[in-house]
Amino acid sequence: MAAANGVRRIWVGQNGLLSTPAVSAVIRERVGADGSKATGAFILTASHNPGGPTEDFGIKYNMENGGPAPEGITDKIYSNTTTIKEYLIAEGLPDVDISTTGVTSFAGPEGQFDVDVFDSASDYVKLMKSIFDFQAIQKLISSPKFSFCYDALHGVGGAYAKPIFVDELGAQENSLLNCVPKEDFGGGHPDPNLTYAKELVARMGLGKTSTEEPPEFGAAADGDADRNMVLGKRFFVTPSDSVAIIAANAVQSIPYFSGGLKGVARSMPTSAALDVVAKNLNLKFFEVPTGWKFFGNLMDAGMCSVCGEESFGTGSDHIREKDGIWAVLAWLSILAYKNKDNLGGEKLVSVEDIVRQHWSTYGRHYYTRYDYENVDAASAKELMAYLVKLESSLSEVNDIIKGIRSDVSKVVHADEFEYKDPVDGSISKHQGIRYLFEDGSRLVFRLSGTGSEGATIRLYIEQYEQDPSKIGRESQDALAPLVEVALKLSKMQEFTGRSTPTVIT
Repeated sequence: MAAANGVRRIWVGQNGLLSTPAVSAVIRERVGADGSKATGAFILTASHNPGGPTEDFGIKYNMENGGPAPEGITDKIYSNTTTIKEYLIAEGLPDVDISTTGVTSFAGPEGQFDVDVFDSASDYVKLMKSIFDFQAIQKLISSPKFSFCYDALHGVGGAYAKPIFVDELGAQENSLLNCVPKEDFGGGHPDPNLTYAKELVARMGLGKTSTEEPPEFGAAADGDADRNMVLGKRFFVTPSDSVAIIAANAVQSIPYFSGGLKGVARSMPTSAALDVVAKNLNLKFFEVPTGWKFFGNLMDAGMCSVCGEESFGTGSDHIREKDGIWAVLAWLSILAYKNKDNLGGEKLVSVEDIVRQHWSTYGRHYYTRYDYENVDAASAKELMAYLVKLESSLSEVNDIIKGIRSDVSKVVHADEFEYKDPVDGSISKHQGIRYLFEDGSRLVFRLSGTGSEGATIRLYIEQYEQDPSKIGRESQDALAPLVEVALKLSKMQEFTGRSTPTVIT
């Protein structure tokens, strides 16, 4: 189809494997032998936006800045699908062996047509080496006191794990788990969270039983390697804390940021841990709707260096996608920096030490997400409409809250989040309902997917705690009062008929 439509050259990652962040890096960084640059990329992915006969296949288009196509483009693509009468295809082009790198040239209908199969990892590895101090990370990894584990969950991250962690950084091959990319992800579900990364969770000492001494550091990737989960020994780092800790330590630990951060941003449902760091370090801060394209706009305008979202996505302005391996290297850089004078000492500064130190400096945002899946769409809309109506009278809201729990702070602001993009002026409305409390805590309600299958209600509950004597509590205990308020205030059970959520994160 490309040849028939006058495309001059196609670049393909070896074996058809490229992570989503690597695609972004290739568009931005790679120069062909003839000096050419990519004008965009098609990513064929086991996406969460269902497509294909078994709903496990998505097609994504990335623009010349390396970021996902904005709505203006996807709307035009869609409108073309409603009028298309025919498409062009070049018959008789021989198959190209995509397991071998090199350029194959054909006489296409419009003149010479090249297929360039290139090494999937080299451009990405080169970019990572320009961002991080690989020597400092090598020293950490070679310390007998340090051990780590990276789980690609049989996704495409496996194609990068050995070149980076073993070949460049000197880790042992047995540090890599499930790093052979498989079409069916080895029968697992490649979601880097405590539920699905079972093998890693057990190895890190967070399972039901744990006999061996866990490694110091663990991380997992999702299927296309743009999301990540970070773990310490018997310790889980929430994605909201992860982006805040990377931002707080980036300038000292990561050479790419040594000149300072241009700004930081988070998606609206992500906890306000990043806000506190931005305020303390006097950084520009942006709260955006869910969707990486909003970060991309800020980055293209030179307004944002580090960003993240609660759904295990973290990234920076080195590319225009979230980047799971970048996040792992950022954490390894922070650990290397904190331990640079300590590698011969008694005990290394651990992931848990870094997180607890962060909490004692900035306060702790206890955080949980409740997902109610396949809720009757009409009931879900009624619940959201009820919450919008409630917002008009904060005194009524606070009376209801006091009737539920007297130990919860009062609501000082409530709204339906909308975002005016500071770069292009576009406005995104109805992005979720927020209740903001006097003590910095928040409740957020979002509705997604209101199709025939039913809707999903996501409830985000966040309790901010600045008292040093209360930052070491169990999350469930610290959040219990606010959880009770959220469920009763929203009349969740009355509207949905559900007494418990489908998933708790």
